[in-house]
Amino acid sequence: MNPHRLAWGLAFYFPFAQITGLVTLISFFYSSKKLKFFWSPTMGWLIFFNVWMLVSTIFAMYPEEAWPQLEKIIKIQLVIFLTLFALVDREKVHILVWIIVISIGFYGFKGGIFTLTTGGGSHVLGPRGGFIAGNTEIGLALVMILPLVWYLYLNTYNKWVRYGLMLSMFLIPIGILGTQSRGAFLAIAAVAVFLWLKSSRKAIIFFALLMLSPFFYMVMPQSWHDRMGTIKTYEEDGSAMARLKAWEFGYELARDRPITGGGFESHSVENYIRYVPHQVEAGVATFHDYHSIYFEILAEHGFVGLFIFLMLFVHYWLTANKIIKIAKSTVEDKWALDLAAMLQVSFIGYAVGGAFLGLAYFDLFYHYLAILIITLRILKEKNEPVLPEESIERKT
Repeated sequence: MNPHRLAWGLAFYFPFAQITGLVTLISFFYSSKKLKFFWSPTMGWLIFFNVWMLVSTIFAMYPEEAWPQLEKIIKIQLVIFLTLFALVDREKVHILVWIIVISIGFYGFKGGIFTLTTGGGSHVLGPRGGFIAGNTEIGLALVMILPLVWYLYLNTYNKWVRYGLMLSMFLIPIGILGTQSRGAFLAIAAVAVFLWLKSSRKAIIFFALLMLSPFFYMVMPQSWHDRMGTIKTYEEDGSAMARLKAWEFGYELARDRPITGGGFESHSVENYIRYVPHQVEAGVATFHDYHSIYFEILAEHGFVGLFIFLMLFVHYWLTANKIIKIAKSTVEDKWALDLAAMLQVSFIGYAVGGAFLGLAYFDLFYHYLAILIITLRILKEKNEPVLPEESIERKT
């Protein structure tokens, strides 16, 4: 989350993440604890996705740009796989959720205060130099962590911490609106509906939405209302049309290279001239982003890559459903039920908001995937029948 980007001087450029990752990796090799491996179809698809990114990079159109990007993403994925081995119980899962919520929620908390004190006239931005630096990117990230704030509220019993979480549930949505991102606005609207559907306290969520929605709407300036109004008249909005043009380019590139796509960093001027020359001639081409997780994967990894990516979505949802089914049977597993349900709500935010943003490799989605895999493992191990000692002795 690049917290060092809030500092000055040497700390701004210091490689904290690399050092932390290296120490973590070394500690795995020297740890006295036995690492547990839990195979699941979800993990299989995640491994397949990483392998396919390697394949598409081997056949990339611009290998000199593609390989550094693959290296960056594989480092992120390595941390995801380390997480799968490191988290072995509920407490560690709970700590990871807290870290995620605090790390990203900080920007929503202060962004909400900033929006209220400035009248919403400026954009809320994320930390410089990362996936979520821009207003649209931080907006989607905040949408994705909002359901986990509610999960923590449901599973926290210190009243002062609960007050802080409730305040966060109030300020973070204001911070999301303060990003002035239309994609984030659509995402939070979808999340609000699914939060109500998935919550065990539907009455509280319903009345909170009923009371706060008018306030959230009125606190934003006319410029915000005008910008959100362009969702209905997207044909007249340059930014919205630029997204459609970028999607057209991504689709045409994938049609030409349907198996592996163009590889990372294939949105070049040369490719625009090759695949959508009419855009270049009309001066409406955008050369820096696909503006969609779906078209980003399609263009860079082909139809095969998109299929694998969508299978991750399917197994994300199925894994959460399995957790909910198992956790319903006992009161002590309610935490897992709440967590899986809220991760499904977060997924809706990512799936909807991601349609308008190029955040296909953003690590938060993959961390959520890892949390689901780990939670399912914890529940299955807990519910495994334990043989009596007498039976074990007879077998041996």
